[in-house]
Amino acid sequence: MDYTKILDQLATRQLEEYQVEPQKAYEFQAALRNYGKRQDITGVAQRGGTIIYHANRSET
Repeated sequence: MDYTKILDQLATRQLEEYQVEPQKAYEFQAALRNYGKRQDITGVAQRGGTIIYHANRSET
């Protein structure tokens, strides 16, 4: 899975959100930690372990 491409799409808002299932969470987190713009992306954990990532809302 090309998580860098997904992270780029989230950061540029080409993707509104991306859901990560619990079994892929560690793999995705590793990619996010190495991503240069990780401060632009936020994840919210759901009941059951799914995490929904989205671009941070701009405060302008």
